[in-house]
Amino acid sequence: MQRQSDAWRGAGLCIGLVPTMGFLHDGHLSLVDHSREAADRTVVSIFVNPLQFGPQEDFAVYPRDLERDLDLLSRRGVDAVFHPAAFYPADFSTFVEVEELTEGLCGPFRPGHFRGVATVVTKLLTAVKPHVAVFGQKDYQQAAVIRRLVRDLNLDLRVEVAPTMREADGLAMSSRNVLLSATERQRASALYEALTIGRVRIEQGERDASRIIAEMRAHLERIPAASIDYIAIAHPDTLEEVAQITGPVVMALAVRLSNVRLIDNMVAAPLVRSPYSV
Repeated sequence: MQRQSDAWRGAGLCIGLVPTMGFLHDGHLSLVDHSREAADRTVVSIFVNPLQFGPQEDFAVYPRDLERDLDLLSRRGVDAVFHPAAFYPADFSTFVEVEELTEGLCGPFRPGHFRGVATVVTKLLTAVKPHVAVFGQKDYQQAAVIRRLVRDLNLDLRVEVAPTMREADGLAMSSRNVLLSATERQRASALYEALTIGRVRIEQGERDASRIIAEMRAHLERIPAASIDYIAIAHPDTLEEVAQITGPVVMALAVRLSNVRLIDNMVAAPLVRSPYSV
């Protein structure tokens, strides 16, 4: 991979990287399209990273279908797929950790997760040597962590974040969606509905974050057998939760339906009203 990237760089070509864990869907493919517009050569990595799964999480059952993924990427015009069979030596002992941004939202519920993400992404960037790396907004906290990592370590690339792709009912596309039962899949649209409730309340003028969160929680608590990890309204850059909404915010949530953990987010801002409006 490094030799191929060196050859492309030597020819003056711009390299784009789309990191994935495989089992691709239209959301991933939209990131591929973004990369192909931004770069001369696009590499997609496929690697289910064990470091970002906790001991009680779904690493063993995480969906995988490499043959299907390769077919989709070939049709999309991807230039290379980086699929390391073994990425960590037996005595691997070096990790990358981003502080502060990982302390809230998903951080407390998935200890060690973002250390695993930061470590594997650093390794992928070292292997592929891209000029641009593309991530999806659905994993908002992850994208923020990678941006900070790239900035703090002076890595010579830019990080671009593409919009979340959604199903017809608003559910954010995710490889984990296939693990939902038919009933759970139907109920999962409530996540997007809750975020929409929050956005509308902010645009209507509500500034108390706790009141908005209470409305979102009430909506989600109507889902049978659902467990809410968190609902948060935070600063879009620092990810610190806010009490009063004075500008753009990110609303983020995580909900478990049986054994499937779903996350989603939406950026919202108070509407600016003209002083002459009635």
